[in-house]
Amino acid sequence: MRYFSTRGAEPSLSFEETVLTGLALNGGLYIPEYIPSLPKDWQTKWKDYSFTELSVEILSLYISPEEISRNELRALVDKSYRTFRHPDITPIKKLNDKTYVLELFHGPTFAFKDVALQLLGNLFEFFLARRNARKAPGEKPERLTVVGATSGDTGSAAIYGLRNKANISIFILHPKGRVSPIQEAQMTTVTDANVHNLAVHGTFDDCQDIVKALFADAPFNAAHHLGAVNSINWARILAQTIYYFLAYFRLPHGAEAQFVVPTGNFGDVLAGYYAKRMGLPMARLVVATNANDILARFWRSGAYEKVDSSDGAANVVSDGKQAGGSVKETLSPAMDILVSSNFERLLWYLAYEGEIGNATDKAKRDAACATVDRWMRAVKSDGRVQVSSSVLELARRDFVAERVSDEQTLETIRSYYASEPPYVADPHTAVGLSAARILAKHNPPQTVQIVLSTAHPAKFSEAVTRALHSSPSFNFERDVLPSEFKGLLEKERRVIDVEIPDVESVKKVIESFADTFDNTQKLQVPTASV
Repeated sequence: MRYFSTRGAEPSLSFEETVLTGLALNGGLYIPEYIPSLPKDWQTKWKDYSFTELSVEILSLYISPEEISRNELRALVDKSYRTFRHPDITPIKKLNDKTYVLELFHGPTFAFKDVALQLLGNLFEFFLARRNARKAPGEKPERLTVVGATSGDTGSAAIYGLRNKANISIFILHPKGRVSPIQEAQMTTVTDANVHNLAVHGTFDDCQDIVKALFADAPFNAAHHLGAVNSINWARILAQTIYYFLAYFRLPHGAEAQFVVPTGNFGDVLAGYYAKRMGLPMARLVVATNANDILARFWRSGAYEKVDSSDGAANVVSDGKQAGGSVKETLSPAMDILVSSNFERLLWYLAYEGEIGNATDKAKRDAACATVDRWMRAVKSDGRVQVSSSVLELARRDFVAERVSDEQTLETIRSYYASEPPYVADPHTAVGLSAARILAKHNPPQTVQIVLSTAHPAKFSEAVTRALHSSPSFNFERDVLPSEFKGLLEKERRVIDVEIPDVESVKKVIESFADTFDNTQKLQVPTASV
């Protein structure tokens, strides 16, 4: 299996090269040359498999045994998930006869990002160790400088996946004051020498734009050997397909699954799309957004555009800055994103199927890459792109989208806590539960909805407490707060302020640490703000 950039031009890569490269130099995202089909006997053979057993089977479809042997892959998977707090890794919980929750928050940082980032961290370590073992004695070891942007959970999950790993430094950018206190503490209280937190005075989209610019800077990228932990890294998407299969096997026999996915950057729901294309039976995937509804608006009109989501007016932006206001701050901050990076991967498949006429496979692939490149250039320069009606219909074949307000989010948290048995949902999961409720009336009788629960409610105490403060039976510390979070806010922190949200400021931070990085992996930690 080889991988190529959604924007073409770049050479195809092996799985190892794809994982270590992250983002193509031309700004494209890597996708597989083809989507493999499931084995003929998968439904009977896999039905009683554990999460780790399913992982080995599905990952093997995308990774050549010449790159990672089956025994090596099993060892990587076992190592990645041994710290999870539930034996099923991603257990499914029944709320009522028609609604289930797929709990993805049982990893070390209590967020769904752990599922992919524990594996990605171990893949980074495995590939670097193998490369360095082949070097001659005394030859300089290969290192990786991991950079990532976070709206909350990616940062801590990436840090926990990479802390104290040999020959890896990690730099995480988060928008200062725009992540929850618990999320910020989870990141900044990790004081391992190879971990660096950057508080950027801006939005998540500013952070994401800076990361993309770093990867596009060929000399800087080559000098520091950048690696990606955001869901632009293909391994993130691949790892997340596994829990769709696990949920399918845990449903009652004969039920049709409709997965409802709260999403901002489109990675989690895209993993479901790949599972569907591989052959996993399911109804249309539900894209659940908050007030930052660029995705919901696309499924309404076919226009992918940066506008002021607060009123839906076409206040178009350019260069990532929004006219008439920036990203709207909501109770579900991990979804407060203006541009959904992973949507580009879906656009490639839509271009391939809906825009290209009769041609050879290679010609169609090249034409789809050229189309996506043109679309993404239009988004960057004009703030929007309008796809054809045929492309929009293809998108509607596999997805439906729904927008959920903060008021609906709070009401959903209240209603599920008042149900029997009571269930406490974090605000992102509540967005999914609310969207599921809205769309359920359109479903056939055999359809059951599986809402992907993306974070533990304790990570968003403000929203949960706001929703449930009037309930006399609710006690946040007793009902929600895990023991691991107690005292977290009072721990020592290490963070660097980046006062100007631009790529040059971040380069200075990375270079200041690179200058003090020696062969023993020991760092002298600069403390000055940028």
